[in-house]
Amino acid sequence: MRFITLIISSLLIIQCSSSMRSKDAAITANELNEHLSFLASDKMEGRKPGSSQSQIAAQYIADHFRQLGLDLLGEDGFQNFDIVTSVSLGKGNHFISGAISGTPGQDYTPTAFSASTSLDGEVVFAGYGFQIENDSIQWNDYGDVDVKGKWVMILRGTPESEGAGDRYAAHSTLRHKVLMARDNGASGVIFISGEKFDKDDDLMSLHMERNFSLDALPIIHVKRSLADQLLQTTGKTISDLELQFEKQPAASSFSAGVTLSVATEIIQHTASAQNVIGMLKGSDPVLAHEFIVVGAHYDHLGWGGPGSGSRKPDTKAIHNGADDNASGVSAVLEIAERFSLEKSRPKRSIVFVAFAAEEMGLLGSKFFTSSPLIEIKNVKQMFNLDMVGRLDPQSKALTVGGTGTAKGMEEFLSSMKEESGLILSMTPDGYGPSDHASFYVENIPVLFFFTGITEEYHTPDDDVETINFEGEKLIADFAYDLIREIASMDQTMAFQEAGPKGPPQGGKSGKVKMGIIPDFAAANSQGFLLGGVVPGGPAAFAGMQKGDVMISMEGRSIKNVYDYMGRMSEVKLGQRITVEVLRGDQKLILIVQL
Repeated sequence: MRFITLIISSLLIIQCSSSMRSKDAAITANELNEHLSFLASDKMEGRKPGSSQSQIAAQYIADHFRQLGLDLLGEDGFQNFDIVTSVSLGKGNHFISGAISGTPGQDYTPTAFSASTSLDGEVVFAGYGFQIENDSIQWNDYGDVDVKGKWVMILRGTPESEGAGDRYAAHSTLRHKVLMARDNGASGVIFISGEKFDKDDDLMSLHMERNFSLDALPIIHVKRSLADQLLQTTGKTISDLELQFEKQPAASSFSAGVTLSVATEIIQHTASAQNVIGMLKGSDPVLAHEFIVVGAHYDHLGWGGPGSGSRKPDTKAIHNGADDNASGVSAVLEIAERFSLEKSRPKRSIVFVAFAAEEMGLLGSKFFTSSPLIEIKNVKQMFNLDMVGRLDPQSKALTVGGTGTAKGMEEFLSSMKEESGLILSMTPDGYGPSDHASFYVENIPVLFFFTGITEEYHTPDDDVETINFEGEKLIADFAYDLIREIASMDQTMAFQEAGPKGPPQGGKSGKVKMGIIPDFAAANSQGFLLGGVVPGGPAAFAGMQKGDVMISMEGRSIKNVYDYMGRMSEVKLGQRITVEVLRGDQKLILIVQL
């Protein structure tokens, strides 16, 4: 009933808006403000994918397309697909070892990323689950024990205090420890919190991290009291072992002398997300079967929190996402309106798409290109507007990505920019951290419009009051001119590759690499000094330079190379992260696609 009420409320707002709207085709700052203020209002609660507020945003966009007379594709303008929004414990969980048993949610819990499976096997204690060999540390918890087909019991954290001096931080994350266990043949992982790591011994919560994926192994977190029962025949306790490692940090692994039967069942809860699609048919009877796609994602981070992608994950508050990306959506709506109200139509058809679930890993655009409602091979150009609301009024600098993905595109842009009032910063690469990447991998030329990362990015402070609507109008008008010109050409520009068609891969070890060279000789009290940047790597693509001082990653501080290594151990291939750097007196926030 609440959802129906919200839909009715949104429709009333749209109807009132429509009655006041001028029929003039011109894009105006006031109309951009109108759209953006609705999408980024507190009532929309951050437009989290799968939420009722996200559905209201989708309905708002679809109704606007309908009012403009666009052809609504899919199911009345919606292209629906399922997303995983949360996980919970199923009924098929058990923990038994002889007379020892545990209650799920009280004595133990599967982790959110555990496989749903069962395992009967011997239990082996494997210290901190380290396998490290470098100039300063040689520690292999798997060197003297056979864990193939067995459970490995691993302490969380490291034998040192967390912080700048923790030499083991780069090897301390749960995912990394599971990877080491799996590499050594283990069939299941048991995590335990020592007293120094967590005095209260709280069980892990079942929150999903961004770019969520399940592991292949059963992975559980067990309270110390239950773990001590498993270790009873050895005469050791978890507290004893933690103290041992603190006094003598070295590998110490052994069989617990017991077998353990565990079943894990994690239930994935899904919801429907919607791409919203409207098409303006082209005027040419032949070229109307070719398409120009104009898109922007309308989802954001909801209320934030751990795993959401918020740069303030400990702050639970509405993340309105005014710039990211109500700004792009409002620009697309106004561009669509201008096309629909003008008398002459371009030769090719223009498909306007508001993508869902971009923040969850480009899910909407990937679904659109993999399950297209139009002939994907006939898409001749894709325009992506993502964060176009913060144009600097002095510099008027607009970043346009993907300029190398079509032959002659850079020359075309240079010829079109004179009357725009914008200063273009062109980057050739077609792959990047937004929806255009899904089209580039399909051999479609792309252009990505972007005004840059600000302090408010992915925080509760990305609000309507920060938007430069006059600047956004300049960008929307410029994009309109480009779209009309390309949609009206007799022959569009041919696709060409410009950079890799996916995130840079790790080395032979499979580890994620950013592509930076540390400067070990020069200390910097503010952060981690870069001695160089590897050409073609993720850091170079993001715009990092030699001499930059890295001060945070995903909003978490970095003071030295150990902090950097620790933060990097927590990320995965394909993930995009924010990195703050100091360049002289200027602080920059960069998006790195790993």
